[in-house]
Amino acid sequence: MKSARTSRAWIKTHINDNFVRKANHEGYRSRAAYKLQEIAGRAALFSPGMTVIDLGAAPGSWSQVVLESVGPTGKVFALDMLDMQPLPGVTFIQGDFREEDALAALKTMLGGKQADLVISDMSPNLTGIRVSDQAHGMYLAELALMFCREHLNPGQNFLVKVFQGSDFETFRQLMQADFAKVVIRKPKASRDRSKELYLLGLKKII
Repeated sequence: MKSARTSRAWIKTHINDNFVRKANHEGYRSRAAYKLQEIAGRAALFSPGMTVIDLGAAPGSWSQVVLESVGPTGKVFALDMLDMQPLPGVTFIQGDFREEDALAALKTMLGGKQADLVISDMSPNLTGIRVSDQAHGMYLAELALMFCREHLNPGQNFLVKVFQGSDFETFRQLMQADFAKVVIRKPKASRDRSKELYLLGLKKII
């Protein structure tokens, strides 16, 4: 009974969410579009013709925002374990970023070229056990950072979702070794009760 009440409360909150309503009205696939818009707007992350990697892309709202910014000369490669409805201009790979097959497919799509921006909204399947969820989320963030070390152009940027917890500061320091500046972002579209934060690495050093 408690689970049913919780589910009904979540649905009511979701339906009444201003960002959900705005996304439905403006044609974005989820409210997450406004998280990326706010962060990108403050840092001028996009420019026409960029090659962008979108990790944890489904249902595709971040890819929609990227497409609007990089234009027809840009390239967008999206990856997620879940299926994603096609978006013209986006090359989608369905696979688990933790598995070599998915990573190999992404490398093949890049065709030996480097990315100009990597964005990661990857999240584990949340269990409600804070310590476990935070550890699994940080592991995904670490994998994304490792990918950037090999496949992100020097001088370019990396945006990644993390969860507040004991490993947060350690991971932030790891990013600081690779980027000239690392800033913390909590966009308005992130729900207040959510422990998610975004770390933005500016200007990859090497």
